[in-house]
Amino acid sequence: MKNLSLLLLSLCFICCKSTEKTTTSKIEIYDDTLNSIVNIEAQIEVLADSISLPEGPVWDKKNNCLLFVDILKNKVLKWDEKTGVSDYITPAGNTGYAPNLEGGILGANGLAINSEGTLILCQHGDRRLAAVEKIEGVTATFETLIDHYQGLRFNSPNDLTLAEDGTVFFTDPPFGFLDLESFKFVDTEIKGLDFNGVYKFNPKNKEVSLVTNAIDLPNGTALSPDQKTLYVNKMGMLDKQPKIIKIDLETQKLETLFDGAELAKTYDGNFDGMKVHSSGLIFTSGPGGLLIVSPQGKLMGKIDFGHITNCAFDADENYLYATGFVSNPKVFRIKLK
Repeated sequence: MKNLSLLLLSLCFICCKSTEKTTTSKIEIYDDTLNSIVNIEAQIEVLADSISLPEGPVWDKKNNCLLFVDILKNKVLKWDEKTGVSDYITPAGNTGYAPNLEGGILGANGLAINSEGTLILCQHGDRRLAAVEKIEGVTATFETLIDHYQGLRFNSPNDLTLAEDGTVFFTDPPFGFLDLESFKFVDTEIKGLDFNGVYKFNPKNKEVSLVTNAIDLPNGTALSPDQKTLYVNKMGMLDKQPKIIKIDLETQKLETLFDGAELAKTYDGNFDGMKVHSSGLIFTSGPGGLLIVSPQGKLMGKIDFGHITNCAFDADENYLYATGFVSNPKVFRIKLK
């Protein structure tokens, strides 16, 4: 890792504003306005360990628990204060519904809970968006919401966000076709689409439309509080240019909100999952842990969870949860203000 002085210099360059930095060993704040949300003295708690690849955290308000996936073990897990971690759904993302790449990343990934309390999953192996109809023990019955675009199966729906009216925005990169042994994408005849899309799905009339196919590996996605802007993480695995992309949902215009290329030279981690706080701030996985970015594209702060995949808030935004990568296979929590 480069020395601290170079790190501070690069961060000041990214922030484009000379403000005094407040820091602890794990939390760095680059703009004082963040102090109203993030407690600089907060301690990082580890809620779960030895999860092979945790992802997709979502807070279940009805049951007062955190749901998240273990992608490699094809499970949805549950954590609550009383009982800790337990299996919730298995299998979760690869049930035999669709042809897929044996040896790929085939579990469930992104999770969301709609206004009726129904759990919606992005299923890599089954290559669809699915809703849970019922659960008996840990076995779920799934309803297929959508599994194709223009007659071709999706690649492997990865992450999603729900609009206030129930509309689902989701990303469809080809990680189900990433061979875990070689760690290379596999071109196979069972893969129908020749692009990686960001989609809009209306669950009322089952219509799906393409928002954009211009992001090479779209991953995490979230909506601004006014529902006018869709944020999408461009991972940068292919071109080393990780970015947060903002999409104006009225004009469909894409622009770079935040460029993470400089941070990626210093830190491990990818622009993977993200969530938007009610303040409008974007909390996203990224190089160096969890990055907090303003709607104007300024880096406001960083929380060093290590290499993480995603994050979530509880219903009242009292806590921030984060899921680690395979090299950091934990689930974390930190108290917010």
